Amino acid sequence: MARPTRCRRICFQPRYDHFAPCGVEGTEQILLTVDEFEAVRIIDYEKRTHEQCARQMGISRTTVTEMYERARTKLADCIVNGKALHISGGNYKLCDGSDQRCCNRSCGNASSVEEAAGGRKEDRMMKIAVTYENGNVFPHFGHTEQFKIYEAEDGKITGSQVVDTNGSGHGALAGFLSGQKVDVLICGGIGAGAQNALAEAGIRLYGGVSGSADEAVIALLAGSLAYDPDVHCNHHGEGHHHGEGHSCGEDNHGCGGNGGSCH
Repeated sequence: MARPTRCRRICFQPRYDHFAPCGVEGTEQILLTVDEFEAVRIIDYEKRTHEQCARQMGISRTTVTEMYERARTKLADCIVNGKALHISGGNYKLCDGSDQRCCNRSCGNASSVEEAAGGRKEDRMMKIAVTYENGNVFPHFGHTEQFKIYEAEDGKITGSQVVDTNGSGHGALAGFLSGQKVDVLICGGIGAGAQNALAEAGIRLYGGVSGSADEAVIALLAGSLAYDPDVHCNHHGEGHHHGEGHSCGEDNHGCGGNGGSCH
């Protein structure tokens, strides 16, 4: 007997459910299911990994990859061959906001940080943490000694404070931020292990950011923050040091000392 298909969790119904080439009558129609739409939204629009998408939708990474590739094939067919697209159906359930991994604890309120800060219904205060040193975004998550944590509501900063990490490093910092009830993190470089820990904690990541911490948060709330969705720890062999002479790659806390990439 075939194993029953697990119901996929989605955050909201698509706002637009029909697309067609301009000026073409009676074109063939392609059906994109709502769960396929959600996979494309999370991976292509939100710039998340297949693993992060799997956690948010409550399914396996293999299922996400199969569903995503199927959706992309359908989209390509519509674009290349001028077919209409209709989004409907599928095996899914609408999230009620109770799962911490879904929409970073703001499900039903927004699908992105920018929307969450924009004052939609059921608006709430957000907490945004920034790796911090002397007013700027500190370049390596795992070695930051301080975070500046901002409170924001209706797209505006309402308060902030600088907190010490008390010696926490790498993956442990995700637990530290979760304890501070942080929703969003802005940082420079960050290893894959720490990224996974943040995803598990339901904290949205905006990495690859530099410059003024205050300006980064303002840009985030305005929806104009320049960040790298494929950020990784990139200080290997570049002489980046912190604290007592430790460089990224000199310890075993998630940044492998292979001279190349983080693990």
